[in-house]
Amino acid sequence: MRSHEAAEAPPTADRPLGPAARRASSVGLVLAACLAATPTLAVADEAASAGAAGAAPPSASASAANRSGAGLDPYYRQRPAWGSCVTGPGDTTGPDLDRAGVQCADVTVPLDYAAPRGRTITVAISRLKATDTRHRIGAILLNTGGPGGPARAYPPTARAAMKEVGARYDIVGFDPRFVGRSTPLDCGWPLGMTWLSAGADRAGFDRQVALQKSLADKCRATGASVLPHISTRNTARDMDVIRGALGERKISYLGYSYGTYLGTVYTQMFPGRHDRMVLDGAIDPGDYRPRLLEGTERENEKALSDWAGWAAERHGTYGLGRTRAEVLASVDRVVAASARGPLTIGSGADAFRIDDSQVPLLLFSGIADDTEPARASFGGLLSVLVEAAGGAPTTLPAGFAGELRYALRGEGEPTGVQSAIICGDVAAGRDPEQYWRDIERSRAAHPLFGPLTRNINPCAFWDRPREEPTRVRRDAPALIVAATGDPRTTYKGSVELRRQLPSSRLITLEGANRHALYGSYANSCVDDQVNRYLATGKLPAKDRTCVKEAD
Repeated sequence: MRSHEAAEAPPTADRPLGPAARRASSVGLVLAACLAATPTLAVADEAASAGAAGAAPPSASASAANRSGAGLDPYYRQRPAWGSCVTGPGDTTGPDLDRAGVQCADVTVPLDYAAPRGRTITVAISRLKATDTRHRIGAILLNTGGPGGPARAYPPTARAAMKEVGARYDIVGFDPRFVGRSTPLDCGWPLGMTWLSAGADRAGFDRQVALQKSLADKCRATGASVLPHISTRNTARDMDVIRGALGERKISYLGYSYGTYLGTVYTQMFPGRHDRMVLDGAIDPGDYRPRLLEGTERENEKALSDWAGWAAERHGTYGLGRTRAEVLASVDRVVAASARGPLTIGSGADAFRIDDSQVPLLLFSGIADDTEPARASFGGLLSVLVEAAGGAPTTLPAGFAGELRYALRGEGEPTGVQSAIICGDVAAGRDPEQYWRDIERSRAAHPLFGPLTRNINPCAFWDRPREEPTRVRRDAPALIVAATGDPRTTYKGSVELRRQLPSSRLITLEGANRHALYGSYANSCVDDQVNRYLATGKLPAKDRTCVKEAD
């Protein structure tokens, strides 16, 4: 649920992304030839592409744009001052990165690419240099999703996932603008996650309308000068500055979840600047919108049902029911009890009162991973929720208190950047009544997840984005990886992106209810296909299908 890198040590190849990064990418997804909606921004992009260090000779039209946007040249020509990743005495991640051989730096970028001589911000980057320099391929940039997920701490994880080919790359992580160690945004919200359910009735929805409006107003009051410049398109521009600052003509890319949308946007805005692209758990760019979870209800119901079958076989451990139906009935009892009044879970300073706007989020967050450890973790949490629904005192499973402090109270880390990115990308509907009608229509078929995925959010009260969202209008070769049961970025999104990028290839993993695969799901078929592509630069001759392996 959290997004700040200091929340956990970097994961390893045999351990999936930790709860912070995994849940950030889960709810983020949670995500053109026409570069911008305004002439000035179009000029800035062409200048960035044509005037970058190491760029190919510009065309006549690009040369004209370059003359108009020459203010970007210094950003591309900067060279990072690499050094220790330790940022201070309280930094728990930096020492691990130093020991792993990672170096860190800041890259300066303009806040507003239409005014490159104006205010600047910094983007934190890291690099694990290639050790096989004789066969070096280039640099590969990482994004772990979110939106708003940091990747500065992830080069060691990527190196392990890449196996032998990892030694041939400079592996570069970065915290997107206003995330993690980059110039920060903090909306000062009283909660960290805005993906809440509308609850059981109109009164609950009305409370959500008031809450989400107050969040938007609070963020505008604290960050009005920067909010218009927080968007995926500006992050893609930052990526190209990073490419130039690294001295690379082209850059490879590994993106998960929302990171697939970011990578796709980069290919459209900066054609010819990308090399090998791996997009894991892809979003259909045409389907990217403020309600990112809309349309995932069936996949989440399937994942919950499959988990219930698993839990039924372990009734002696979790006490949730001896059949799938009995376990799902336990879930229903928790939801119904939370609608009658808040449930108390935990004790002392870590006692949390959760109602029917929050319980569906906790259930949703627990089913995006069908590995044995993840299922067991969710089983422990649901057992606590069942006890709380019965009025019994409860003790939280280890590790959950910190997540809940951020998600439900906004404690420990800055808040708001995920919403700022989504709301800055695509305009949302403004009429609360339309949201209520959508919720009620969805509730009939999807009573648990419909009020969550269709609920109103801060974007309904945000200022309109300055640019139109990116549309795919040019082909780009990429390797797309997807699980058929992905409950976050559903499989149909990857299939659609494959269609929009005819030169791409799709690696399908059948039988897995899992979001994000490469390097963390331990499927040798998927990992081998990706690593072969990263090593050779050659996509498979045709789409490939892999099958889920036993835990």
